Amino acid sequence: MEFRYTEIEENIIKSVKSGVEDKEIGVAFSGGLDSSLVSAIAAKYAKSVTLYTCGTENSFDVIMAKDLCQKLELKWVHVPISKRIIEMRIRDLITSTGISDPFTISYEMPLFCVCMTANEEYILSGQGADEIFMGCAKFVGQTDSDYFALKRSSMERLLDISIPCEKAIASHFSKTIIYPYMEQSVISTVSMLKEEELRPKDMDSRKLVLKEIARHLGYNTIADRKKKSSQYGSGTTDLIRIVARERGMMFNEYIRSIYEDVFCETERCVNACIDPQIKIKAEKILAKRGISPSQAIERLYRTIIDEDE
Repeated sequence: MEFRYTEIEENIIKSVKSGVEDKEIGVAFSGGLDSSLVSAIAAKYAKSVTLYTCGTENSFDVIMAKDLCQKLELKWVHVPISKRIIEMRIRDLITSTGISDPFTISYEMPLFCVCMTANEEYILSGQGADEIFMGCAKFVGQTDSDYFALKRSSMERLLDISIPCEKAIASHFSKTIIYPYMEQSVISTVSMLKEEELRPKDMDSRKLVLKEIARHLGYNTIADRKKKSSQYGSGTTDLIRIVARERGMMFNEYIRSIYEDVFCETERCVNACIDPQIKIKAEKILAKRGISPSQAIERLYRTIIDEDE
């Protein structure tokens, strides 16, 4: 019987091959399904593959990655993150990307540390699999309307916030990130599936299609891997919370204080917390009109003054 997901499988393999062939590859490796599958495929075509896992000494990701690298027979490097250096890394991440959103900073910290450490120019990523193959826990148990709204907003966040942030990180370290799951050929073939094949019925059925592909390729160990979100699996969120608490601050307040310290060194600077997706959309509109965010804020302030006079 022909495998149900042959075309998707072939497109994933082609995407990995075209990105890594004859190159020395570093992998942003969490030890989960997404990064493990592309790592295993890359090992067949790349000149070399080295797995890099950022996390605290006993974090979930580090334990899982250390175990799996032996099964994949690939070189593995632990990129340690600790309370001693977390504030410095947050500052560096903000400086290199301009990102102020606490969630994004926490989520992208492992990639930042991997790009800082890796010797390779090309970094392979499993990014996009959660959004394309429905791997997020928030997709489970939703009503139809909430599910489709979450699916849409997750893809918007990926394209408008996560990917631009990651490309800024890569550029800062003169790296190139390879996104096999984000190739149009993969997205197009997945989009042809019936929604019930992708939509998870429970936590165990998340990314069921991708798990089936891993099994079909002979990677049963990879298909059965459990995974936590990057910021939790690596331990970065816990570290930030600990340091924030020591400073007498909440998580978001602590991140904002570092952002303000990096970018707002004069009293003329305006500090405001804005939903990152609203910020992205508004700035796209402003860019089309040839207006900078600073000019837009100044116009708003002038309008407030005029209305009060």
